[in-house]
Amino acid sequence: MLLERLAEARQQTDRLFKLVRPDSLYERPIPERHRIVFYLGHLQAFDWNLLQSRLPNTKHFDAGLDQLFAFGIDPVDGGLPSDRPQDWPVESQVNNYRDRIRGALDTALAHTDFAHWGGEEPPSVILSVAIEHRMMHAETLAYMLHQLPVDQKISDGQVELPQFGAPAHGMVQIPEGSVTLGLRRDDPSAFGWDNEYEAHTVHVPAFMLDRYKVTNAQFLEFMLAGGYQEQSFWSADDWNWITQHGIAHPVFWKKNGEAWSYRRMFDEIPLPADWPVYVSHAEASAYARWAGKRLPTEAEWQRASCGTPQNPGQEHGYFDFGRWDPFAVNAVPQSRSAFGVEGMLANGWEWTSSLFEPYPGFQPFPFYEGYSANFFDGKHYVMKGGSPRTDASMLRHSFRNWFQPHYQYVYAGFRCAR
Repeated sequence: MLLERLAEARQQTDRLFKLVRPDSLYERPIPERHRIVFYLGHLQAFDWNLLQSRLPNTKHFDAGLDQLFAFGIDPVDGGLPSDRPQDWPVESQVNNYRDRIRGALDTALAHTDFAHWGGEEPPSVILSVAIEHRMMHAETLAYMLHQLPVDQKISDGQVELPQFGAPAHGMVQIPEGSVTLGLRRDDPSAFGWDNEYEAHTVHVPAFMLDRYKVTNAQFLEFMLAGGYQEQSFWSADDWNWITQHGIAHPVFWKKNGEAWSYRRMFDEIPLPADWPVYVSHAEASAYARWAGKRLPTEAEWQRASCGTPQNPGQEHGYFDFGRWDPFAVNAVPQSRSAFGVEGMLANGWEWTSSLFEPYPGFQPFPFYEGYSANFFDGKHYVMKGGSPRTDASMLRHSFRNWFQPHYQYVYAGFRCAR
């Protein structure tokens, strides 16, 4: 089953690279990220560096590329990469590296006696890490390619959705209660990344939460009210960011005369009023202050999601790469939580006010010590939920995503609390 999922994950990322025109593979659509060609090599290097020592009869054949493609970079880490296209191997060399690694791994995995696995961690954990790592990058690649000019991509079509009536915005009362965050380490049936452990119970006082994600129409009201010009809505660091970089609107929006359009993956359309707005943590926080509210904590978000399914179906929203763009916030009433909050499982990650920090009892993966621990730095905020480009496996309640507050490109929205 896991080997089949690994093959499916490869197919998913292969399809993404096929969207890039051949002369655009060395482009850098997002200044803070590597060039696209890096990810073509990185996905194979990660699998190889993770699995090679645990599999029989596998030997390194290009240690230089293993190292070159080993690690990505943290977006908005204080500096921008300055490499040139010619600093990277040519495409044919990267493709050959990919094919040799896949061939070697597939042969070794087919002949491995998993009862005598070479390592302390069970094969289910190591293979799940390889699969979910690739699926995370499938989402990263999607929002990177979203920023690539349309003429540098090959369209695979858009899935259109019916129109829905305007959402009846309002807030839902979430009563006082407790919530369990994380996974139990002694539960062998569930895979989780190191930051998902250890399960612990948190008491959550009563609070109010928006029924729906904040929409483009609502965020436009904030903009028209001068939200990007009023310093009091922004923290000092966030204000410096928007003024120094000229940030004046969500990165997925484009001004056409007096009207706004939305930059979809392959075209532009008039700004869809009832889609969730995708913004950075800084922009979400400023909107919340303008509205007299705040972002929910991770525990509050988890409490409000009680009653949403652990294994959602398509009736609960578009995810699992089923759609390139968002959909109306009120399109899937079947997604309603036990408290009446809608759309928490897909349609955009949701920012919280919680810094990404270790849970009590945290232990880093011994084979990937820096996966989480390197980001417990007080600079990253937790996101929960998922997007249309999130693999179904990562819609589990315990999964935690995180980014720095000035990163605009991820498929992330928010809802407000009070």
